Amino acid sequence: MSEVVCVGILVADVWGRPIDSQPEHGRLMLVDEIGLGVGGCAANTGLGLAKLGVDTGLMGKVGDDGFGEFVREEIAAHGIDTSGIRTTTERGTSATMIMVDSAGERTFMHCIGANATMRPEDIDMEQVAAAEIFDFAGALVMPGFDGEPAARVMKAAQEAGTTTCLDTVWDDTGRWMELLEPVLPYTDMFLPSLAEAVEITGESEPERVAQVLLDYGVKTVGLKMGEDGCYVRTADREVRVPAYAVDVVDGTGSGDAFVAGFIVGVLRGWDLEDVARFANAVGALCVTATGTTAGLRDFAGTIDFLVEREGERWRELAAR
Repeated sequence: MSEVVCVGILVADVWGRPIDSQPEHGRLMLVDEIGLGVGGCAANTGLGLAKLGVDTGLMGKVGDDGFGEFVREEIAAHGIDTSGIRTTTERGTSATMIMVDSAGERTFMHCIGANATMRPEDIDMEQVAAAEIFDFAGALVMPGFDGEPAARVMKAAQEAGTTTCLDTVWDDTGRWMELLEPVLPYTDMFLPSLAEAVEITGESEPERVAQVLLDYGVKTVGLKMGEDGCYVRTADREVRVPAYAVDVVDGTGSGDAFVAGFIVGVLRGWDLEDVARFANAVGALCVTATGTTAGLRDFAGTIDFLVEREGERWRELAAR
C-alpha cells in the first residue's frame, strides 16, 4: 500500500511561453515554446512525492479520450499507483491552458471536465486507511466532491488513523468558506496560498488568517507566500521561513511542489521549521524549469540544494 494517497484534480496542461500580451481577435501570435504536460494539484503533488522517493497512490477521474490516456500513462511512468484513477464517459479530461509570461508568472484558462464527476464512492477507502497521509488536493473545483462529501471522506480517513492534508485552488465562484467549512474540522494540515487563505477567512495578515483556520479545527496551517516564503502555525508554534532565491523560469506547480516537500518532512518526523525549509526548497526548485515538475530534484538532490544554501546539517538530518 502507498505511504501517501493523493485524491483530487488530474489535468492535461497545455502551456505556452513567453506570452506577455494577447493577439488581436482573429490573429495569430508566435511564441517560443508550446508543450503538453500533466497538471492538477493531485497529479503535481503525487509526481513530486514520487520524485522525492515516497510510495504514492493517485485517485481521481479522467475522460475516455487522448488527454486522459496521456495523463494516466505519464503518471504511471513515474512509478505511481494509478489503480485509483477512474475513467468516465460523462465528461472529457480536465484541461488547462497556461500562458507563462517572460517573468514566469502564469495565467490560466481551465475546463473542469471529468473532475466534476468525482464522487466519494470513487475512492478506495481501504487504500486511504492504509496510508500514512491522505492528501485532498484541488478542493473548490470538484463540484461532485467539495463540501459535505469531502468532509465525510476526510473524517473517515482520520478515524482510520490517517493524517489528512488539504490544498485548494482559486475558487472562481466565490464559495470559499461555504465549501470548506465542513472539511476544516477533519483537516490535520491545510496548505493554501496566502491569497486563497485571505479569501477563505476574510483576514489579510498571515497570523490572523492562520488563527481563523486553527479555530475551525485545523491542526497545522502552512501558508504559501511565494517570494516571501511561508508561514506555518500550530496551536503552540509559529514559524516564518524566507524563500530561497533562484532564477525563475516558470512558477507553474510551485505550490504543489511545496505541499510535496511539506509532506516528506512530516513523514520523516522533522521539526516544524525544517519541514517548512524543505518545503520551500522543493517549491524553489520547481520554478527553475518549464512545467509543473521538471525542475524538481530527487530527495538527495534537494538535500544537496539545502546544503549549498544552509550547510552540512542537512546531510545529518537526511540520514536520520
